[in-house]
Amino acid sequence: MSGAAHSASGRPRVSSRETLAEAAAELFLEQTYAGTTIDEISQRAGVSRATFFNYFGSKSDLLWLEVDESLSEFDGVLENISSDHPVMTAVLEAVLALAGNFGPARLPLAVTQYELMGTNAELESSALSRFLTLVRVLSRSIARRIGEPADALVPRSIATAVIGAAVAAASVWARSGVSRGPLAPVVARAIEPVCRGYQAALDDRAVTG
Repeated sequence: MSGAAHSASGRPRVSSRETLAEAAAELFLEQTYAGTTIDEISQRAGVSRATFFNYFGSKSDLLWLEVDESLSEFDGVLENISSDHPVMTAVLEAVLALAGNFGPARLPLAVTQYELMGTNAELESSALSRFLTLVRVLSRSIARRIGEPADALVPRSIATAVIGAAVAAASVWARSGVSRGPLAPVVARAIEPVCRGYQAALDDRAVTG
């Protein structure tokens, strides 16, 4: 048996983001999100409150653990797509690669169990900063490809439309129940028309100068 100290619940005191997230999910299901405190999560995980804040900035960050891990890779995915690709083909590939990280076996529990956990309002509130981050990252990538400032209207409007469609698809998918399949095909149906439309507009602009 390991010499590491254990809490009364039997958990190792040396923890991780995943251990804290697991403890939080258990408590959210038992007593709802609003009825659970950071101190209770830390105690269930066998760590101190200070240790909690080494891993998470707030309680709501626990709801987004796997999502945030994937979102952090988005900039790199965009960078790795060939510059020879049409702009919106690159955008489509990058967003679908991101969506490909999720399927029936990989979805934050708080999304599928939002009614039991009482997390719906918190998810909507804490989603905004993540939405804006994705828009900013995608806008910057589009701007580089079309030679415009990142805060110019065209790259910003494209990024907002694409990410908005992807978020709508993810929301429908997350609430579709146990029969849901992979996320990527659902996102593809939502964003492909957006990408086609903007590619046509970019092509027209290139022709007319």
